[in-house]
Amino acid sequence: MNKKAVLLSLFLVVSFSAFSQQHRFNPDTLLTVVIDSPVNIRSHRLNAQDFIDAVLADTGFYKAFRNMKCYGFTAENNIYTYDKNNKVDGEIHRIVRHSTVGGRHKTEYLLKQDKGNVYKKNGKYELYTVEMFDYIFNNAYNSDFSASDPLAGAGKNGSYKDKLKTLIFSPGRKVTGIPFLSGKTEIFGRDMKQFYSYEFARGKYLDSIPVYRFKVIKKPSIADGDVMIRELTTIFDMRDFKILGRYVDMKYSNFFFDFEVKMNIELIPYNGELLPAKISYQGNWNVPFHKVERASFLIFQKDYKR
Repeated sequence: MNKKAVLLSLFLVVSFSAFSQQHRFNPDTLLTVVIDSPVNIRSHRLNAQDFIDAVLADTGFYKAFRNMKCYGFTAENNIYTYDKNNKVDGEIHRIVRHSTVGGRHKTEYLLKQDKGNVYKKNGKYELYTVEMFDYIFNNAYNSDFSASDPLAGAGKNGSYKDKLKTLIFSPGRKVTGIPFLSGKTEIFGRDMKQFYSYEFARGKYLDSIPVYRFKVIKKPSIADGDVMIRELTTIFDMRDFKILGRYVDMKYSNFFFDFEVKMNIELIPYNGELLPAKISYQGNWNVPFHKVERASFLIFQKDYKR
C-alpha cells in the first residue's frame, strides 16, 4: 500500500460547516451523557492513573463489535461526501436489517438510496474514506472483528487497516509504522503525557446509568503541531468501570498532509453484554497530488435480538 493509501486508511478525517440542504451535514459527535457535576476523583479513591490503566487495559470496547455477530439488529447508515466548496456531492442512505437464518448471515435492505458522486466506474467507492468506514463499521458479520486481540496486527509489520482499528479501539497506545506520527499516538507515554491535562465529571448515561467522564485534553499552551490527539474522552460505567463511550478529536498538519478528526462511538448494555448503538464521524483529509476527501457518517444500531 502506498503512502497516500496509508494516510487515508489511518485517518477517517473530519471538518465542519453549517448545515443546509446544499452544505455539510454535521452528525452529532457529542456523547449522550448528562453531567451532574465536576468531581474530585480522589474523594472516590480513584486518580488519573486508574482511568489511564483502565483505558489501556480495556478490550470490551472492541469486543462489543464482535458481539454483534451473535445478534440480529437494524442499522441506519447515513453517509455524506463533499466537494471542494464543501457542498454535498454524494449521499448513501441505508436501513439494513441484519439477521442469521439457518446459521448464515442475512442482509435485508429496508431502505437503499444513493445520490450523486458515490461510486467509481468499477463499482468501488469514490472516496477511500468511505471504503474504510465500510470496512471498519458497516460489515458487522465479517471476520475482521475476530476473537484475537485488536492489537495483534498493529506492530510495525501489521496491516494499515489493523493500525486503524488499534487507533480507534485502543487509543493511547503507540502504533508503529505510521509515517511521522507513531510516537504521537502514545498520549499516556513518558514523552507525550506532559502535553495533556485531565478532567473528571460524574453524570448519567441514557438517563439511568451512573457514569464517570474522563477527559484527556491538550493543554492550551501546547501547539497543535506538538500533538495529534487533541482530546480523548471516555465514559465509564460507575458500577463496574466498563467503557460505554468514546470521543476522540484528532488534528495534524505538516508539509506532507493535514487532517482533522472528530469521532464518537457509544455502546448500550443488552442481555449482559455491550453492543454498539451510535457511531459518528465528521472529517476531511488532504494529501498532495491526491483528491481532497471530505465525508461525514452517522450510524444508529438498534432492535438487537438473539
